[in-house]
Amino acid sequence: MTCRADFTFFHPLRVRWAECDPQGIVFNVNYFLYFDVGITEYMRALGFSGDTMLEFYTVNANADFHSSAVFDDELRIGVRCARLGTKSMTIAMAIYRGDELLTEGSLTYVNAEPGTKNTVPLPPHVIERIEEFETTPPARK
Repeated sequence: MTCRADFTFFHPLRVRWAECDPQGIVFNVNYFLYFDVGITEYMRALGFSGDTMLEFYTVNANADFHSSAVFDDELRIGVRCARLGTKSMTIAMAIYRGDELLTEGSLTYVNAEPGTKNTVPLPPHVIERIEEFETTPPARK
C-alpha cells in the first residue's frame, strides 16, 4: 500500500460530472486520465514543459482501486519517480480524497529520440533533476 509521506508532489483535481458513470462514481478509465494530468504537472514542477518536455512512451500502466471518487470530490494526485533505469522510469501515483487513498498505481515510461521513436538513455540532467526533487529517492536499475 502506498504511503502518502513518500510523495513530494501533489496536484489538486476536482471531479467533473462527465467523468462519472451511471452509478454516479468516477468511471475507472478516468483514473488513468488523472494519472496523466498528474505526470504532466509533475514534469512542469521539475521544469520540463512545452518544448522541453521529454519524448516518453508508456510501456506499462496499472492501478489498484480501493474506493470510488464521486462528482465534485476534491482530489489530490500524488506523483513520484519510484524507479530510474537507463532508458526508462517508473512513476508511482496515488489519488486521495482528504486522507483516504482511493487509487494507487504506476506508469512506466521509455525515453525515445524525438521523431524516430528509438529508445535512448534518459538524459543525465533529467536524472539529476528528479534526484534533487524527490524526498524519497527513486530505486536505480
